[in-house]
Amino acid sequence: MGKYVLKRIGLAFLTTFIILSLTFILIKLLPFQRPIGGDAQQIAYFDKQYGLGYVYRFEKEMDRYGELLYKSPSDHGRAYYYYQVPVLEQYGNWLRNIITRWDWGYSKTYQPNVAASVIIVSRIGYSIRLNIISVIFSVPIGILLGIWAALKKNTMTDHTISTMVMVFISIPSFVLISFVLRIFCYSLDWLPSTWPPDTAPLAARVRGYIIPVFCLSFGSICGYCRFTRAELCEVMESDYLLLARTKGLTRRQAIVRHALKNAMVPIFPSILAEFIGILGGSMILESLYGIPGIGKLFVLSLNYKDYDILFVDMAIFTTISLLAGVVLDLSYGFIDPRIRMGAKK
Repeated sequence: MGKYVLKRIGLAFLTTFIILSLTFILIKLLPFQRPIGGDAQQIAYFDKQYGLGYVYRFEKEMDRYGELLYKSPSDHGRAYYYYQVPVLEQYGNWLRNIITRWDWGYSKTYQPNVAASVIIVSRIGYSIRLNIISVIFSVPIGILLGIWAALKKNTMTDHTISTMVMVFISIPSFVLISFVLRIFCYSLDWLPSTWPPDTAPLAARVRGYIIPVFCLSFGSICGYCRFTRAELCEVMESDYLLLARTKGLTRRQAIVRHALKNAMVPIFPSILAEFIGILGGSMILESLYGIPGIGKLFVLSLNYKDYDILFVDMAIFTTISLLAGVVLDLSYGFIDPRIRMGAKK
């Protein structure tokens, strides 16, 4: 089991490295966009790129280095000429900067000359809090609805819950939030129509969580309800549960002691996968509701063509997704003792 764990973690890091390397090269192959701002900001930006090894800097014009990216004003009788370094050489410098200095580059247009990692750290807390609260609400509600539907199988209650799940599970969170904003914010004026600032009163900030948490949790509740109902119905029709009933256990005792326990084996590990799904789906929702998280930052970095921020944002989503997949696979063995890699027969 230990060997399998190390192998899975190693493969996850190798996959992350390959994906990030290809992403870096593809981003650097995109057409260069000059930074915005005055001469002082642009000089500072190109000097940082020179320090990272992404551009050349000369004191005279050099024709053999391709297109001239920027020429600094000739203050004090000295002007600098900046040219782009070849992509593969930039890639080597990128690896060196991360390994030796943990330097992921700087913002070009969104927040000029601010480290991309600093911008990400200042915003990632909003996305994590929002998604954790959404999972906390969606998991118990979805599982309880699924259990209720399974216990009332083939009754009006089961048909009603199943029909609602089939209808609502197909509605994306960013579509749902449009209707919620229209009804509860603009028509009824019960809830804020945008994310309240950090300086707002506590009550206003709490009310600001209601709409995004509801919209992110809605699809997850439907998914958990359907998954739990299917698993529990399958377990309740198994032979060992029938044997438990013939030994004298009541229906309630058989369900609580055996059916629920075994039905939860594939459900609990899926919570991690659900968290990643919500994290990805919150990109558009954060933009619509004005939440200053990394989802909205991803969209802004695309609009601003701020490739360093875009790359770090993609690196976070890629790393979390792959590590969550590893934890998801390993959790089966810890939750269900029957699943063991390398266990004795």
